[in-house]
Amino acid sequence: MSDWHSWAAVAVFVGAYALIISEKVHRVAAALGGAGLMLALGATDDKAAFYSTGSGIDWNVVFLLMGMMMIVGVLKKTGMFEYLAIWAVKRARARPFRVMVMLVVLTAVASALLDNVTTVLLVAPVTLLVCERLALPAAPFLIAEVFAANIGGIATLVGDPPNIIIASRAGLTFNDFLVHLAPLAVVLTVVLVLLCRVMFRASFVYDEERAAEVMALEEREAIKDPRLLVQGLVVLVLVVAGFVLHPVLHYEPSVVALLGSGLLVAVSSVETGEVLGEVEWPTLAFFAGLFVMIGGLIETGVVAEVSQGLAQLIGGSELGGSMVLLGGSAVLSGIVDNIPYVATMAPITADLVQDMGGSADRVLWWALALGADLGGNATAIGASANVVVLGIAERGRQPISFWQFTKYGLVVTAVTVAVSAAYVWLRYFALA
Repeated sequence: MSDWHSWAAVAVFVGAYALIISEKVHRVAAALGGAGLMLALGATDDKAAFYSTGSGIDWNVVFLLMGMMMIVGVLKKTGMFEYLAIWAVKRARARPFRVMVMLVVLTAVASALLDNVTTVLLVAPVTLLVCERLALPAAPFLIAEVFAANIGGIATLVGDPPNIIIASRAGLTFNDFLVHLAPLAVVLTVVLVLLCRVMFRASFVYDEERAAEVMALEEREAIKDPRLLVQGLVVLVLVVAGFVLHPVLHYEPSVVALLGSGLLVAVSSVETGEVLGEVEWPTLAFFAGLFVMIGGLIETGVVAEVSQGLAQLIGGSELGGSMVLLGGSAVLSGIVDNIPYVATMAPITADLVQDMGGSADRVLWWALALGADLGGNATAIGASANVVVLGIAERGRQPISFWQFTKYGLVVTAVTVAVSAAYVWLRYFALA
C-alpha cells in the first residue's frame, strides 16, 4: 500500500464499516456514501465499479436477489407462507425450541440444494409468521436460520457462491463437494442446534394459550388463491431445477431467477407494480454500495496485499497452510464479503497447491472454502444471506441490529471453525 489511493480506500472502508457498526447512520446510507467516496477519490472508477467482474458490482447477485424477491412476493399473496407456518408449528407441537430446530434443519438442507440467499428469502417470511403466531421474538429464529444457511451452503458446489469460484479454479465437481464437505456440514448443523439451545434459551417461552390457538387452526384454510399457488410453485420448481442444472444448462442463477420471475408475472393475474413493490430495494442498494467499496480495496491492491501476506505465512507446510488458510479466511470473510475475497485468493491458493506438488486431496481448497463460507457468519455483513435477512427483518418491523447479530455470529464462527479445523486435521493428516 505505497500510494495514497490505497490508504484512502482503507480509510473510507473503515469509516463506512464503523458507521454501519455504530448504527448512527443507516447501513444503506453508509454503504452508498462509502461507494461515492471511493469513486470521488479515484480508488475505483466507473468502468471498474459497473463493468468489472472482479472488482465491480456483482450484478449476478443483485439480479438473482431481485428475481427471487419477485417470486417470493407473488407466493406471499397465495397464503403459502401462512400454510407452512401453521404446519410447522403444529408438527413441533408449538414448542419454541422444536420450531427452531425444524427451521434450522430445513434451512441447512435447502441451502445445500439452492444457494443460501434463495433459501433465506423463502424461509424468512415463514419464520416471521410463526413468531407472530406464537408471540415470540423473531430475531433469534432469523439469526439461527442465517447461520444454518451458511453452514448448509458448504455441502455442495451450488450452496454458496464462493464454492463455484473455487470449483472452477480447482477443477472440482459437485460430487467432490458432497464427498469432502457434506459430512462436515451435517456435523456442524448438529453443533449449531446445540449452540442455539444455549444462546437463545431466554427466547423459548411457551405460551400455552397461543399454542392452543395455533393447534386449533386448519392450515388449508390459509390458502387464499389456489390457482396462483400452483402457478407460483411450478415456476419455483423450474427455477430450482435451473439452479441445480447449471453445469448442464450454463445459465447463471441470476438469469434463471429473472426468467422465472418474468414468466410468473406474465402468466399470473398479479399486477407488475405489486410484484415490484415486494422487492427489498434498500437491500439491493446496500449490496451495490458494498461491492463498490470492496472493489476500491481490490483496485488499489489492498486485498491482494493482504492475501499475499497470508500466503507468505503459509510457507511450505500443508498442515500449517491449511490451518492458516482456514483461520485467516474466516477472519477476513467476516469483514470483507466472501465472494471478492475468494476471487482474489483463488489464484494464490492455486499457486500454493502447485508448489506443494498438486496435493491430491486438495486440502488447501477445502480449507479456503470452509474459512470463507463459515467466516461469513461472524458479522451482520459477512455474507449475502446475512444482509438479506436483516433487510427482511427490518421490513417486517422486527429489526436486528449489527451487534445483536454479531455477538452470536462470533461465537458460532469460532466454534464451527474450530470443529472444521479438527475435521481437516483428522481426515487429511491424522487418518490419511
